Amino acid sequence: MAGFRIGRGRDNRTSQQQQPQQAPPPYRGGGGHAGPPHAQQQPPQWPQAGGGYQQQQQPQGPYGEPEYFGDPYQQQHPHGDPYANSPGHTQAFSIDEDPYGNGATYRAGASTAAPAGPRLHWKQLLSGIVLRPGPTFWQMRDYPVWGPALIVTFLYGLLALFGFDKAREETINATISTAIPYVLTTAVAFVIGGLILGAVTHTLARQLGGDGAWQPTVGLSMLIMSITDAPRLVFALFLGGENSLVQVLGWATWLAAGALFTSMVSKSHDLPWPKALGASAIQLIALLSIIKLGTI
Repeated sequence: MAGFRIGRGRDNRTSQQQQPQQAPPPYRGGGGHAGPPHAQQQPPQWPQAGGGYQQQQQPQGPYGEPEYFGDPYQQQHPHGDPYANSPGHTQAFSIDEDPYGNGATYRAGASTAAPAGPRLHWKQLLSGIVLRPGPTFWQMRDYPVWGPALIVTFLYGLLALFGFDKAREETINATISTAIPYVLTTAVAFVIGGLILGAVTHTLARQLGGDGAWQPTVGLSMLIMSITDAPRLVFALFLGGENSLVQVLGWATWLAAGALFTSMVSKSHDLPWPKALGASAIQLIALLSIIKLGTI
């Protein structure tokens, strides 16, 4: 029907826009008679009920432009869903797609950073614990150190017995056949004790939110326990465990052990130093009561 608008507005156009056709002016030849030089295209005609034909009218817009179907304001919606993210509707995602970020979220128990470098040689490891503990602990946070830890702790246990006055006298006065098993048993006991205390430190660190591996934590804790008590043990072999200098060295090295334990747990488990110190508390108390105070 003429005058009936179909569509939503005057800007609804398609790529092939049609313009209303107008009849060209009549051709006037030399004789003054109008006649087209060629056959002209006429708009389609439709029959009327009473006879004759009526030309189809193109619906016009308010400014004389034709109306077309379509919505120029229709936008391309993600995933082909025009109602995505609208109230009452949800947006679909693929299986591997993370709608909230790039996937770099925290996962408990997983290491958050790669090692800072290659595995250190045992000489660099032992010297690094004393001279540059922070970078050493960070570089070795994902590497097991069972070899150096077991050997150093065993050697430390062989000499630790002579750091106690009573035990040293009994060992010296005993026969060789009796002293050797006694010394070996003490060394093995120190190794087992170091493993247990290191496992306790690791468990507490994980309970406090740490994400480090247990093998580096236990091995490094055994090395810290043995290396930090070496200065006290050297003087205790000659001066005895009750000497004042030995006692002062014992407290100083115990404080140094606390600082190294805190640094190691902090680097290995990505924990702030208060939590790292709390995770090392049981091991520090055990070392103080067993070794420093001589209550073995």
